[in-house]
Amino acid sequence: MTDDWRQRIDALQEELIRRDDPAAWVREADAVDASLRYPHLALRGPVFGVAVQDPAAGPWWRLLKPVVDPMPQVARDSLNSHLWFAAKDGPDDPAVRRELLAAVAVLDEEPVNEVTACGVRYRVVRADEFARGDGEYLEPPRPTDPQPTAPSWERPRRYPPGPDVGFVLDPGHDEGPMAGATRLGLRDFCYVGARVPDQVRADSERAVDSHPDIVLLPVSFGVVERGPGGWEPSGGLAATPHEARRQLYDGMAEVWAVLYRYDDATRAVYATAAEEFRALGRADEVSVADRHFRLCRVERMLRMSPDGPEPARPSDRDEYGPIRLHPAMDENGKIAEE
Repeated sequence: MTDDWRQRIDALQEELIRRDDPAAWVREADAVDASLRYPHLALRGPVFGVAVQDPAAGPWWRLLKPVVDPMPQVARDSLNSHLWFAAKDGPDDPAVRRELLAAVAVLDEEPVNEVTACGVRYRVVRADEFARGDGEYLEPPRPTDPQPTAPSWERPRRYPPGPDVGFVLDPGHDEGPMAGATRLGLRDFCYVGARVPDQVRADSERAVDSHPDIVLLPVSFGVVERGPGGWEPSGGLAATPHEARRQLYDGMAEVWAVLYRYDDATRAVYATAAEEFRALGRADEVSVADRHFRLCRVERMLRMSPDGPEPARPSDRDEYGPIRLHPAMDENGKIAEE
């Protein structure tokens, strides 16, 4: 450990003591316990989102879109739509609209990772997603992880934006000593092994030097299923353990039956398992029809340089390229008929 990092960890410990915050102490104890019970890191791979640097809001980069997309182009499409609707619904200023639409035009044609409009920088950013494990199981939610004050099993009409949106990418901020130690341990992380393609490994090694700082993004939660090769993701990420439980419940109770065209007998087996899982309240695993599902705590690390967050790498693959997503619009906000 370098003297700089030793001082940083010591400062975090002193701050934790000074705050006299019992809840923070319990969270830190939880983190220490988890590091001992689940000492291994299981890497899933890259995820992508969008960050923004707006001088009007300060010098920091902040997340504009959640870092959950499986490919860079999905994040580019999300940024494309954001800028198009900003032009459509934003201030009725032709000059502002022209700049926004110029950025949209670039995203329509080119797989770029950054555009600027009205003095604001928008960047497609990359993070690595991982979970902690003990060699057999992945870490489930911790007792101190966030829970809604009034948990509901009903599917919401509208999902909240989640903790990523607006999150400040400050590599100097840690929630506590264990978070600081985790960042320290991840600074030199890069892909290794014969199964990793040469270009992917080379890009990963370059990123250690080009973007040496680490930001830990808000913790997320998901569902994994035990498969022949180990635990495999089943569905998307959720902001709280209860949201992940509700996603699993919805899948067993209704969604999977429609998606996979279960017969009546299979539908009944899954529906029964769903209600039993729901009745337990805060269960972290369930077995049904010879399948085993488990809630998993998911962490993400994003690399930073003095110029900001790491963009998508050349070796990050897309299954499709840029396309025009929205109809043409002129500087007065008039949308062309298709």
